[in-house]
Amino acid sequence: MANFGRVLTAMVTPFDSQMQVDYGKARKLAKYLIENGSDGIVVSGTTGESPTLTKEEKIKLMEVVLDEVGDRAKVIAGTGSNNTLGSVEMTKAAEKTGVHGIMAVVPYYNKPPQDGLYNHFRMIAESTNLPVMLYNVPGRTAVDLDADTVGRLAQIDNITAIKEASGSMDQVSEIRRKVSDDFIIYCGDDSLTLPMLALGCSGVISVVSHVVGSEIQQMVKAFLAGDTVRAAQIHMELFPVFKTMFITANPIPVKTCLNLMGQEVGGLRPPLVDATEDEIGTLKSLLQSYNKL
Repeated sequence: MANFGRVLTAMVTPFDSQMQVDYGKARKLAKYLIENGSDGIVVSGTTGESPTLTKEEKIKLMEVVLDEVGDRAKVIAGTGSNNTLGSVEMTKAAEKTGVHGIMAVVPYYNKPPQDGLYNHFRMIAESTNLPVMLYNVPGRTAVDLDADTVGRLAQIDNITAIKEASGSMDQVSEIRRKVSDDFIIYCGDDSLTLPMLALGCSGVISVVSHVVGSEIQQMVKAFLAGDTVRAAQIHMELFPVFKTMFITANPIPVKTCLNLMGQEVGGLRPPLVDATEDEIGTLKSLLQSYNKL
């Protein structure tokens, strides 16, 4: 089993004033995340604005983050797209950087049937020796990777995990029933981390861990130690953060919060836009209430 850790952060991509990737700040942010609750980092995922990054930018980000924290944490590369051959090419390039695994999202916009999804991920897995994590997020892709297909894919040796963000506890239960005990299920929705742990998931790939990573780590550890009362208490304490961090399209709120906290990550590439004044005010009040400013 590929052990990526319990709390992984889907890292934002810092930009400079010219909207070029700021690799120095990417190093700084990766180090900050590992020192504040994260066991690993996912680079060039959706939170990292992957649709607007070039292949060259993605590869350099992988190299930089791996160089900074790869001896202390797992680095997972987002290599998936809605182009199967392009995803295979990106996966091969990521493997050459030395990352610990890759994550491939369900193809978006194309709306392939389940057999198409199976073949897409099979071809990616066959192109690499790295552990492969599936990523199901139908709210962004318009297609749901169903539990039966996950069960079929889990029989491929190097498909070892899934980031499940359908929001359906029934689907999580069905996946858990259809895969082996060593197949890892990660929560892909921060606010559902605790209930998904109760269904046999291993941890979370988090956005909110940019801000409260240590607290999320404490919640996961409390649950796994059997202290479900404490885990629920932490969940309730963090629930306002879980919800407010998604008041507009991700990663707009989390980048705004990081900038407010002094972890400068710059702006957002179009078509994303900066937070509104009202949104900034809401996020600033949230950070103040958690003593993060």
